[in-house]
Amino acid sequence: MRINDDFSRPTIVHAARQDWVPSPAAGVDRRMLFRIGDEVARATSIVRYAPGSAFPRHTHGGGEEIVVLDGVFQDEHDDYPTGSYFRNPPGTSHVPASRDGCTIFVRLWQFRAGDVEQVVRQPGEGRSVPPRAGAASATVLFDDGREEVRLEEWRAGERVTVENTRGLEFLVLAGELGAGGERLESQSWGRLPAGTKLDATIGPQGARLWIRNAPLLHPDVLSLPEP
Repeated sequence: MRINDDFSRPTIVHAARQDWVPSPAAGVDRRMLFRIGDEVARATSIVRYAPGSAFPRHTHGGGEEIVVLDGVFQDEHDDYPTGSYFRNPPGTSHVPASRDGCTIFVRLWQFRAGDVEQVVRQPGEGRSVPPRAGAASATVLFDDGREEVRLEEWRAGERVTVENTRGLEFLVLAGELGAGGERLESQSWGRLPAGTKLDATIGPQGARLWIRNAPLLHPDVLSLPEP
């Protein structure tokens, strides 16, 4: 399966308008944003857990990155409420579940070789940095010199420009904005190749975004296993 696998072109997906696709685990459904592979895949998805659902224990051979969009996501290590962010590096394993139901944003098999830091940011955690023009706040969730992940709050009615020298990926967490001639709302996801900046006009409620500044696919990304 291949979905939005051309990294040379800007890509926008309005995930909230997509149908949910069942996963192999009962009560766990997905909206696929990017995918190369079948069930074991290099993938970016929105995943919904019904109350009481769980995914069987599995090991992340290529790493896993998660943002909790609503509800409380859980595993045997902790509870992760809305706004949590974490990175499970290659080789880690867990049993993901949700007692009361939740929705998460997930990136799989997109870690580069040598990225082995386990990162957990509960809501409000991270390093505050000076916000860009038009933004109210900016928090760095992860930065290893080759990849930076931020949470940013953008002010209503402002115009915000994000320069792009390495590649940009973003997810609208709340609010709305206009960019590239489209209206982006909660769960709208975008990916821009290096050299294509994000130029956005923010809606009347403001906007909150998760933003990744890094090559869209690291040149030393971990290889998928042979089918």
